[in-house]
Amino acid sequence: MKTVTKKELVNRIADRTGVTKVVAKEIIQSFLNAIIEELSEGNRLEFREFGVFESRDRAARRAQNPRTLEKVEVPAKRIVKFKVGRLMRKKVSGEDIGDLTLDDDDDDMPVPRRPASAPKLGEAGMA
Repeated sequence: MKTVTKKELVNRIADRTGVTKVVAKEIIQSFLNAIIEELSEGNRLEFREFGVFESRDRAARRAQNPRTLEKVEVPAKRIVKFKVGRLMRKKVSGEDIGDLTLDDDDDDMPVPRRPASAPKLGEAGMA
């Protein structure tokens, strides 16, 4: 196992996409800043197949220091919870899922269409 830094990710993304490292770094940092901002406002972020980030309140509690066995009060705080998505779970567990490709944010999902015979919004009950 090795630790991958943001700088290494910037280099990889710049190489794969053909953008400069400066542009790749700005995009990655903007993305990370947006996640932090949304979570700080209490919003939930859902990235299909990747996972879900959400902030939650954790109640105050009493804990024990494992070294000294001393009881300590832990104050209430907000935490970030991440729930792993299906694609990440499969890839990390070693399942063969093929190449990871860009997701166009559900553009491949069918768009519900209103049947031609259905009334338009606001027309119901009008004669």
